[in-house]
Amino acid sequence: MIDTVILEKEILSAINSANDQDIIEKIRVEELGKKGRISLLMKELSHLSPEDKKEKGSKLNNLKNIISDSISKKKNELVDVELNKRLLKERVDVSLPVQAQQTITGKIHPVSQVMDEISEIFGSLGYQINEGPDIETEHYNFNALNIPESHPARQMHDTFYLPNKNINDESLVLRTHTSPVQVRTMEKEEPPYKFISPGRTYRCDSDQTHTPMFHQIEGLVVDEKTHLGHLKWTLETFFKSFFEIDTIKIQLRPSYFPFTEPSLEVDVLCDRSGSVLKVGEGSDWLEVAGAGMVHSEVLKAANIDPNKYQGFAFGLGVDRLAQLKYGIPDLRTFFNGDVRWLNHYGFSFLDIPTLSRGLKK
Repeated sequence: MIDTVILEKEILSAINSANDQDIIEKIRVEELGKKGRISLLMKELSHLSPEDKKEKGSKLNNLKNIISDSISKKKNELVDVELNKRLLKERVDVSLPVQAQQTITGKIHPVSQVMDEISEIFGSLGYQINEGPDIETEHYNFNALNIPESHPARQMHDTFYLPNKNINDESLVLRTHTSPVQVRTMEKEEPPYKFISPGRTYRCDSDQTHTPMFHQIEGLVVDEKTHLGHLKWTLETFFKSFFEIDTIKIQLRPSYFPFTEPSLEVDVLCDRSGSVLKVGEGSDWLEVAGAGMVHSEVLKAANIDPNKYQGFAFGLGVDRLAQLKYGIPDLRTFFNGDVRWLNHYGFSFLDIPTLSRGLKK
């Protein structure tokens, strides 16, 4: 068997003289690999007597550890040398002038823009703006709005329920509409009411025209004389201003909402014949809102006498109206956070298209 002392000196000399990581790896394979010299010597131990096997085996294990540690140490040294060379070669001369970079200008998101447009229209009609919390109790989100326990909207597949309850042991949900703002306002203030409630809403739904989070603006008018004629005029006036079409036509269809009676679906005239849907012309109808007269049970829940007061409510989907007005095909892209998309569909801060300044075409 080869003298381990001589072998150790020979291998360590080769390691110390190596100046490249590839050479070190080659030494490792030749000496410690499956077919390396030290590995072959370890196999020869089986032919020795127990006494010699113990003595030679100990020396070989010690040699193996010394060689392995020396290779690792040399590898680290070579890595440091290579890194220092790269740092010297790739260093930046900070005394050089700064290269000109393209200025990135922020854009207003279409949802924010449309929210402002809608608010401005209703503001011009004398509506105030009220807001409420995104996390609601079942009472304000369902019970006070005359939505029964058996209603599909209260099921887990439609509504996001939170795992914990509030201090009054009430179940909490991410609000499915902004209607709870109406109830909260009616509880705190005396009629008459005339306001809109914009904000984020949440439902378990996701496809080309639905997202788990979306935006609504709901309106409420309650006094002693308001009727369906006022509701129709309000919606016609809004859609004429929003779509900038004086001859726009709407139709009201009977429907059902637990919090209104009678309830109505609002459609706008449109043309679906081409590749682009056109609002305000053609012979087709497109649903754009829900509305109706406030249900007497909703008034009672807010301690308002339904024999004295009456009114109407309506709900608009901000994201879908933005789709229609600005030709955005997929609702899900509103929330992707793609800067390229925002640069294309967004609005400039210096040229914000509002009704008072003229809408951007």
